[in-house]
Amino acid sequence: MEAHPDVWSILWQHTDIISKSLLLVLLVMSCMTWYLIFSKSLLLLKIRRRSKEFLTTFWNSGSLEQVENELIVHGVQDPFSHLTIHAIHARNHHTQYGATRLEEVGSTGEFLTRSMRKVIDEETSALENGLTVLATIGATAPFVGLFGTVWGVYHALMTIASADGASFNQLAGPVGEALIMTGLGLAVAIPAVLAYNALVRSNRVLLGKLDAFAHELFVFLTTGQTAGVTAKAQQIELILKGRH
Repeated sequence: MEAHPDVWSILWQHTDIISKSLLLVLLVMSCMTWYLIFSKSLLLLKIRRRSKEFLTTFWNSGSLEQVENELIVHGVQDPFSHLTIHAIHARNHHTQYGATRLEEVGSTGEFLTRSMRKVIDEETSALENGLTVLATIGATAPFVGLFGTVWGVYHALMTIASADGASFNQLAGPVGEALIMTGLGLAVAIPAVLAYNALVRSNRVLLGKLDAFAHELFVFLTTGQTAGVTAKAQQIELILKGRH
């Protein structure tokens, strides 16, 4: 059953400043929620596409120098390329100049680890940007609606108290206002909670892949081989030692 087209205008006209303020707060929360949903979803889709393209290019390249040249020409466009170019520069800088500052103290491997961890932390912060807003909206919007409900019930009670025999028409406005505020609070909170959970899971999957790639990249930069080749070589070495 469709609502009367003038319901919202009537509701707005018959509410006081408190109810109008709560409606505006819920409207702002809803706009922020849907803006973050669309913007973060599009950003994640773009990051996944560019990350897939970079990883394909990386593993099909002949050398790290070729990868570095490609990144210099085309620029950094995803977390994986960001991590790679910083790791290559960190390895080359520490190998060539050694520790010239306090943050560079340690072996090349230690300096490389700190540099890569810093990049991963930066990418994590970038991915989590805006999620706090969604979590806050999801947690507070129902209470904003509940406050509007309490305020509407209060108006209904005041109407009953001020009239000897309050009619249904006199109570319909405050009671309807209370019910609508409850529904609006839930309508704002539910998308925010669902979007927060979905984005957190997507970020966790992406960061897990980034951590795995960081391990492969670290091994490759320090040994010149991938982690799979290094592990296989270690197994062969252990088997040979066991035969002697």
